Amino acid sequence: MKEEKNLEKYNESIFESIRHLDDYGHEYWYARELQKALDYTEWRKFEHVIEKAQSACELSGNHIDEHFGGAAKTISMPKNAVKTIQDYKLSRYACYLIAQNGDSRKRVVALAQTYFAVQTRKQEINEKEYSLLTEDEKRLYRRKQTRDGNKILYKIAKEKGVKNFDKFTNEGYKGLYNGETADDIAKRKGLRYREEILDNMSSVELGANVFRITQTEALLEKQELPSEQVASNTHYRVGKAIRDTIKMLGGTMPEDLPTPKKSLKEIEKEGLKILEAK
Repeated sequence: MKEEKNLEKYNESIFESIRHLDDYGHEYWYARELQKALDYTEWRKFEHVIEKAQSACELSGNHIDEHFGGAAKTISMPKNAVKTIQDYKLSRYACYLIAQNGDSRKRVVALAQTYFAVQTRKQEINEKEYSLLTEDEKRLYRRKQTRDGNKILYKIAKEKGVKNFDKFTNEGYKGLYNGETADDIAKRKGLRYREEILDNMSSVELGANVFRITQTEALLEKQELPSEQVASNTHYRVGKAIRDTIKMLGGTMPEDLPTPKKSLKEIEKEGLKILEAK
């Protein structure tokens, strides 16, 4: 029983670790990375699974291109030669279909079937019913986006040389909040010591921070050499650009948005559930 629980935790970990977010916060997986996660050693065999998944996608009334985006890559070969290899940018639904059509004798494939089935259903509810959510439910949804996005952002930042994550985080806030650090924001909102500022933002304010996180992630991926200063400057620059855009559009500056009466921690304690958890 203990081994089963550990295996399930490992399963979730490997699929989340290879999850990517694009500039708009949309998640995707690369087929080549999923191939390794599902313990397929040959691309030829895995591509056959992808083809079956695409057929299932089409039969279910969905457009293949929306879930199996082309993503060819160029790799280096001996003697300065290069080779183009096929790859795909997969939606969560595509990953689910691939898992369903994979070799269920592989333990990790069987676990992937369960994982992606549950998560795909949650994703469908989020996208379809977001406009029907209450403000507190929207806050919960976008708070999850910031939490998931920060996991990826900090992982990339570490690869780019960041060691002082407090400074790195504050640079992003300073750009977006006209020089305010996380502590400054917390004091302005009247929060208690160590209370999460992201738990005390409206859905609009959280949305601005989701954009800050995803845009910084995209730019850091392009950073060639590890440099904490460059990464921190990038985070500031993104925050400032988002702030300038809000101003240009005539929107309300993040620091001028009202702080909700209740934190998300309080709301969760009261039992409010976002639709994706139902």
